[in-house]
Parts: sequence; C-alpha cells; structure tokens
Amino acid sequence: MAIDEGLADWVAEALEPLGTVTRKRLFGGAALYFDGLAFAILAFDALWLKADAESAAEWGDIPRFSVTREDGRVQSLNYRRAPDETYDDADELRRWALLAIEAARRAPPKKGRKR
Repeated sequence: MAIDEGLADWVAEALEPLGTVTRKRLFGGAALYFDGLAFAILAFDALWLKADAESAAEWGDIPRFSVTREDGRVQSLNYRRAPDETYDDADELRRWALLAIEAARRAPPKKGRKR
C-alpha cells in the first residue's frame, strides 16, 4: 500500500498553525507525529486518528483501524477513520487532530522491546 502524498501534505499544511507534523513508514503506510507523539496513521487511502476511552463518545460508531495478518489474525488499533469533513475543511481537521493529539498525550509510555 502506498502513502497518499496529497493527503499527507494536506494534514501537514492544515496543522501547520499548531506545529510541525512528521511521519515514519508504518504498515506500508505512515504514522504521523506531532511533538513526537503518534496521533494519526495514513493507510488504505484514509486518515486514521488516535482515540481512547476518554474521547470514545466523540467518535461514536466511526470504524477502528484494523489489518488482517498473513496468518488470518485481525489486529485492531485504537485509531478511528477521520470524518469526511476533515478532508476538505482545515478547521475540522484541526479540531479532530487536536482530539487525537490529546489522546496520544494521555496514552501510557511505550515499553522498550526485550532483546
């Protein structure tokens, strides 16, 4: 799966008044970071924003990000598909992105992998 460069550029441009968005490759897509916090995923030609229990009511029944592994297992992450209006309205994108950034700030720190 390729990264939608236009979508990546749109997110970075729309969030520029708030700060810098960086990205790293992930699942054939990309993880987006704001102040070093992963707050979004670009995959399957869509933007997926981080959610948590505190923001669940805002997201309602918007689908969660999931991928099916080669062994058939489905892995689901607590990222929700960005609402349609975020793709052409910078104010709406910033509103939803701030919700995701706050969820990223509340997330417990990642534990290092054992070697």
